[in-house]
Amino acid sequence: MVTTATQRLLDLASIAPTSHNEDLLRLLEEASALYQQGFGTLRDVVAKRVDGTSPEVLVTAVQAAGLPCDASQDREELVLLLALTEWEMTPAALAYSEMAEDAARRGVCLVPEL
Repeated sequence: MVTTATQRLLDLASIAPTSHNEDLLRLLEEASALYQQGFGTLRDVVAKRVDGTSPEVLVTAVQAAGLPCDASQDREELVLLLALTEWEMTPAALAYSEMAEDAARRGVCLVPEL
């Protein structure tokens, strides 16, 4: 059976609450990589979907999604913003966010304190 990145991320999020310290950090590292992979894949899908769309229409779409932007932003930035609005609502992204927030409350974070 092949496990997709999304399924693996959901699996990691489900076992994270019972993990601690270094084990939890390893789970976060793997989940972060899967999060980035999933976002990259969706970004590519969105870029193909909006190929040929005018910048004005992209700005309107981004603003309709609730993110601030303006016509001075280049096409890649607008595509990234559109993809981000979609990605943040996926089960994988929601699970990762919840996992990272819970870990942070328990003192485990991917970004070391300075």
